[in-house]
Amino acid sequence: MTTPTIETRTIEVKSDDMTLPVYVAMPDGDGPFGAVVVLQEIFGVNSHIRDVTERIAREGYVALAPALYHRQAPGFETGYMPEDIQVGRQYKVQTKADELLSDIQATINYSKTLPQVKDGGVGCIGFCFGGHVAYLAATLRDTDAIASFYGAGIPDTAFGPGPVALDRTPHITGTLYCFFGSEDGSIPAEAVEQIRSALQAANIDHEIFEYEGAAHGFFCDRRGSYNPDAAADAWEKVKALFAETMG
Repeated sequence: MTTPTIETRTIEVKSDDMTLPVYVAMPDGDGPFGAVVVLQEIFGVNSHIRDVTERIAREGYVALAPALYHRQAPGFETGYMPEDIQVGRQYKVQTKADELLSDIQATINYSKTLPQVKDGGVGCIGFCFGGHVAYLAATLRDTDAIASFYGAGIPDTAFGPGPVALDRTPHITGTLYCFFGSEDGSIPAEAVEQIRSALQAANIDHEIFEYEGAAHGFFCDRRGSYNPDAAADAWEKVKALFAETMG
C-alpha cells in the first residue's frame, strides 16, 4: 500500500495580541479534507507531536499543532528526560485556560480559510497536558470530535483563573473519547470515575477507554512507558471517531 504524500510547514496565526506558530501537515490534493487540531504534551511541539500531526495528515486530514507554550517560551521543544519534565511542568502552570482556548480557536479559524478544508466541525486530539486542554477544547462550538489522552488534573486543576475542566463538562458540544492507562501514576482511578460521572450526568456523547497495565504516556513511542498494544488500539479508535463524526 502506497503511503499518501503530505506537505508540512509552520505558519503563524493571530491569537489575541500575539502571533502563534502552528505546525501544519496536509495531504496532497484539493480535498476537501477535515481538519484536526493536535495539542502538545508538556514537551512542546516536538518530534513526537510533529509525527502525530503527520500521521493524521496521512489519514486524509489537515492537521494543525499550535505551539501552546509560545507565550511562556517561544520555540520551546524538548525530550523526555527528568530535567525536561521539570521544565515542561513549569511552563504548564503558567498557562491560562482562556489563552489556550483562544489559541485553539485561532488555529481552527485559520483552518477554515484553507480551500482544502471542508465546511463543518473539526477534530481535536491531545496528549498529557494536551489531553487536559482537549477536554477544554471540547467546549468550543467548532469541535465535533475530541480525543483526550491521559489528561491529568481534569477534576481538580485549573489553568489560571476560572473553573476546573470538569466543571465545564455541561458545555461540551461534540463527541469526546478519553483514553487512560490503569497504571497511570498521574491519574488515580477516582479521577477517571469523576470524569465518567460528569459526562454521564451532562448527557455528553462520549466513550472512556481504559488500558490494563498501561502507564502515563503510553501512546508516545519516545517514552519508556510506550505500550504498543494500547497505542495501536487507541489509534484505531481515534481514526474511527474522526471518520464517523467528521465524514
